[in-house]
Amino acid sequence: MTNRPESAPPATAPVVLPEGSALDRLSGLLTQFRVHAHLFHAGPLCGVTHFDAQPGRGFLHVLRRGHMVLSHHDGSGVPERIVVDEPTLLFYPRPLEHRFHNAPVEGSDFVCATLDFEGGMLHPLVRALPPLLVLPLSAVHGLEHTLTLLFAETERVRCGQRLLADRLFDVLLVQLLRWMLDHPQQGTAAPGLLLGLSDARIARTLVALHEQPGEPWTLAAMARQAGMSRSAFAPCFKSLLGVTPADYLARWRVALACKMLRDGRAVKFIADALGYATASSLSRAFTQETRCSPRAWLQSQRA
Repeated sequence: MTNRPESAPPATAPVVLPEGSALDRLSGLLTQFRVHAHLFHAGPLCGVTHFDAQPGRGFLHVLRRGHMVLSHHDGSGVPERIVVDEPTLLFYPRPLEHRFHNAPVEGSDFVCATLDFEGGMLHPLVRALPPLLVLPLSAVHGLEHTLTLLFAETERVRCGQRLLADRLFDVLLVQLLRWMLDHPQQGTAAPGLLLGLSDARIARTLVALHEQPGEPWTLAAMARQAGMSRSAFAPCFKSLLGVTPADYLARWRVALACKMLRDGRAVKFIADALGYATASSLSRAFTQETRCSPRAWLQSQRA
C-alpha cells in the first residue's frame, strides 16, 4: 500500500492524446534541457539510508522486492512517512532529503540512480513535476522490458555495466514521463507543463514553442497551433498550465537564455536566436523573470 501527495484537480480537464500519438511531446524539451542518470546502488539496503538534497539533483529509486518505510522532514511538502510493501518506483525530480528504513535482517532490493537536471531549478520538468512520485510497478505498464534489462545488468559486474545501466535509467525516465503524459490523472493532476502536454490541443502549441522559441509568437499564432479560437485557447492554456501563454513563452525563452549564457553565448546572439528585437529587450525580460540582469546572473553562477 502506498501513499502519494494529493493535489487539487484542474479547472479544465485535458483532452487526452491517444496513447502512441504521432506528436512527440518530449524530444524537443529533453533535447534543450537534458537529464543525466547515474547508477549509484544496486542490491539490498539495510537499516537507515540517508539521501541528501543537492542543487540540481533528483533521484530515481526502484524497489525490486521487499518492504520499507520512506521518511521526510516535517514541512518538506510530502508525507512524513510512506510505507512501501510492493515493487515500486520512487521518483524525486528535485532536491529533497529523504531516508529509507529497512529491516536489518530482511533488507530490500533496490536499484538507484541520481538524476542531474541541466539548469537545476530552471529545468522545465523540475518546475512541472511534483516533489515526489510513488508508483507501484504493477500500475505503470510499458516498463517491464527496460526493468528486466536493468536488473540483469546490475546483478553482476560486467564490462561496461555502469555505462549501460546509466543509459537504461535514461530510458526508464523517458518511459516514465511518457506514461505520465498518457495518464495525467494517475500521476499528478496539478496544473503545469505535463498536464498541458497531456492535452491534445495545447500540446501542439507547447511543442511548437519548445522547438521554435525564436518565432514571432502572438496569442493568435499560438491558438492556431492548437486549432482553437483565441478566446477559448487563452483560458484553457492557463487552466492547464497555471500561467498565461505569454508568461509561459517568456519563461521558456529565459530558461533557454540561461542555458545559452552558461554555454558562452553573447547576449546579442541570444536575443536574435530567441526572437527579441534587441539585446535590451531580452535583458528586460530576463530581469523580470530572474530579478537580475543576464550579466549579473552569469556572474552569480560562476561564483
